[in-house]
Amino acid sequence: MIRKTILSLVAATSMLIAVPPHSLRAQQPQQPDSQNPPPVDDPIRELNLSPEQREQIRAIRQQLQAERALINQRLSETNEALDEALDADNPDQNVVEQRLRDFAAAQSAAVRLRVLSEVRIRRVLTPEQLSTLRLLRQRARLLRRERQRENMELRRQERVDRQRNPSNRRNGLGPLVPGRTVQPQKTRP
Repeated sequence: MIRKTILSLVAATSMLIAVPPHSLRAQQPQQPDSQNPPPVDDPIRELNLSPEQREQIRAIRQQLQAERALINQRLSETNEALDEALDADNPDQNVVEQRLRDFAAAQSAAVRLRVLSEVRIRRVLTPEQLSTLRLLRQRARLLRRERQRENMELRRQERVDRQRNPSNRRNGLGPLVPGRTVQPQKTRP
């Protein structure tokens, strides 16, 4: 749940500043719905930010940059400490729980900063730009879902292929003819 929240907030903030153009080329459902505009190549251009808005957003990000760096460092350190506690030969339950609480607090601070950043940036946008931002987010979500479906289908197909054509355990090569195994050749004296 926290991970989904973090990912959606990161996507929202990055959508305003810099999103690679290919990330918004989601496959739109083929419906005769004229309310869905075609995908765009540049989300910043579609938001139509004024130079003043760009400067305000840049200033917001710069104001929070040092705090973000500290929180990310803390998150990394608490994650490493948790891993070390778990990797111990005989993990102490109390130590693991404390490391977990530290890590959760660091994650919470990261989410809090992202939300505050989002709120500040949203105050800079006009109602029309906010509406456009929602549309861009929706497209990004559709793209993520499509990629997840494609990845799941690819993994499923790989499992099916492995079941149909198991490899030879000695050398990693599969049989030459499906359903037949290669018999070792007898040598002549």
